[in-house]
Amino acid sequence: MKKFLIKIRSAVLVFLTHQIALPVLKIIRRPNAFVYTKDDLKKFPSGSLGNDLYWFLEKRNLPLLKHYARHDLKHVLLNYDTTDEGEARLQCFMLGNGRVSFPVLATVMYSLLTMPEYWKRMGVAFRQGRCSISVHNWQWNEVIKEQTVQLRNRVFNHSINKTSGQEYEE
Repeated sequence: MKKFLIKIRSAVLVFLTHQIALPVLKIIRRPNAFVYTKDDLKKFPSGSLGNDLYWFLEKRNLPLLKHYARHDLKHVLLNYDTTDEGEARLQCFMLGNGRVSFPVLATVMYSLLTMPEYWKRMGVAFRQGRCSISVHNWQWNEVIKEQTVQLRNRVFNHSINKTSGQEYEE
């Protein structure tokens, strides 16, 4: 029964994300156009955010969706998978990072209500987001050329717990 509920929970999350949020975002949000194709990403230098996005999508057999590319870049940058847990942690990070939007709030609330087994890791992600520099307004078409490791260092260099000096768990 538990596996069945987890399967239903995952299906609802995917439905809300891909069938509701993505089409609505295409209509109401006009972000800077993502100017690269999947073939372009493959040609970026190894270790760059763009090339890492290519391999991230390839490994999961996912297409490059122009209106979703910034979201997928955040998965790569922050090292959160596309699983239920990874999506929940990504959105908790973004909320902690100061991104307050309907999709972020809806995903965090849904995750808190249906994924108690991930609460601790979601809390860690939220705290990491609070301690990190803001990534919401990054110019993704520009930073995509930079090395992922260097970008992560820029983001997470601020994620040191200032009272204990310990990094938050991944």
